[in-house]
Amino acid sequence: MEPVDDRMLSVEKEIAIRFSEVDSMGIVWHGHYVKFLEDGREAFGLKHGLTYMDAYRNGFMTPVVKLEINYKSPVGYEDGIIVRTRFVNTEAAKIIFEYEIINKRTGQVSATARSVQAFIDAENRNLLLYAPAYYSNWKKRTGLSGK
Repeated sequence: MEPVDDRMLSVEKEIAIRFSEVDSMGIVWHGHYVKFLEDGREAFGLKHGLTYMDAYRNGFMTPVVKLEINYKSPVGYEDGIIVRTRFVNTEAAKIIFEYEIINKRTGQVSATARSVQAFIDAENRNLLLYAPAYYSNWKKRTGLSGK
C-alpha cells in the first residue's frame, strides 16, 4: 500500500464563541485556545478513528506533554472560529498535531499551534518509549506506515 500524504489526515471543526469566553476587551481570552485545540483533537479522532477512548480501551492514556500557541489576531464574541487540525506523522512514540484557528467572520488566522502527546500505561502511568500496537495498527490502516 502506498503511504498516504499526512496532510490528508486533517479535520475542520467549527466553534461558536460563547459570551463567557471573551474578556473585558470583548475578545476571546487566550486560555480558551487550549480548549479549542482539544476540540480539534477530538474531532480528528472521531473522523479518523483515533479517539481518547481507543487509547484507554487498549490500556493507554495520551497526555499532552508539549503545547505551543502563537497568537496572530483577535477573535470577538460574534466571530466564530474554525479549528483546522492536521496530524503530523512521526516515527517517535508520540502523537503530534498542528493547528490553525481561523476567524470565521474575517477569514484571518487567529492562532497557530502544535501539540505533542505521549503514551503512558493507564495502569501504572509509566511513559512508553515505543508506540503501542493499537497505534501502529492505526497508522498501517491509514497508510501512514507500511511496517
